[in-house]
Amino acid sequence: MIGGIGMPELIIILVIVLIIFGAGKLPEIGSGLGKGIKNFKKATHEPLETGEDGEKIEGNSTKPQ
Repeated sequence: MIGGIGMPELIIILVIVLIIFGAGKLPEIGSGLGKGIKNFKKATHEPLETGEDGEKIEGNSTKPQ
């Protein structure tokens, strides 16, 4: 059981997604969902940096010149 959602519920959700988007779009949807989750995890684990004005900013370790 994942967060209160059991296997029957997951199957029903999958069937509804198949009906709405069709089988051809599933790889594209899965890829987009995976990238979104990856970016979210990366953003939550990266420390925030402070800019020149002391305001916290997210982003790369490279600093503008």
